[in-house]
Amino acid sequence: MIALVPLQRMEVSSLSAHRLSVVLPLVALAFLTLKATSAHCKNSNSDLPPSATASASSEEAPSTSTDLFVMAGSDIDRPGLLPRANYNIGIGHTLGFLKKDPIGDELTFGYTYENAGTHGFLHTPYGEHTEQIGVMKNFSLPKTKIWTGYTWIQEGVTSYTGSSHVLNRLDSGLSIGAIVHLSFHSSIWIQETYSKVVTVPWYTTSSIGYTYSW
Repeated sequence: MIALVPLQRMEVSSLSAHRLSVVLPLVALAFLTLKATSAHCKNSNSDLPPSATASASSEEAPSTSTDLFVMAGSDIDRPGLLPRANYNIGIGHTLGFLKKDPIGDELTFGYTYENAGTHGFLHTPYGEHTEQIGVMKNFSLPKTKIWTGYTWIQEGVTSYTGSSHVLNRLDSGLSIGAIVHLSFHSSIWIQETYSKVVTVPWYTTSSIGYTYSW
């Protein structure tokens, strides 16, 4: 019996050594595989060209865009507080190289119809038809990406119809507004406009409209 103990210990020791000789290479192989995979992932990310990141950024925030807008509102004519219908349709194009221009980065052209009658709201035989060109300045608002703001300077010619002859007058307007971005293509515009026509009292217009962009 005494002679069997060393023999059992020798068998256990040899069995443990055999297991270790099998397990240790597997652990080492697994470690090297994980290390190689990690290095490959890092190299794959570092190998991406800088232009790919710039391209993705440019797709998210394109430097140029075109806006087609339709707006409806009410004039508040002076003197007094006389409400009159105001309908506006137009198109604007944003130019990337004007992004830092303090006056504006979007050139616009629009047509406006206004009820110029002494009574009624929607329409009378007396109309005011205005074609204007303008420049709009878009700017971001703090702590939000859904809302942005803008200022809008417009200049054009307005024509008064309904009389025996058409009267043409210089028309100037200054607007400030906010945009609710529903998506890249759709947005809601809310604005307040101060307008002055030569020989006519000044008036303000509150408007809301829909814009499609591409």
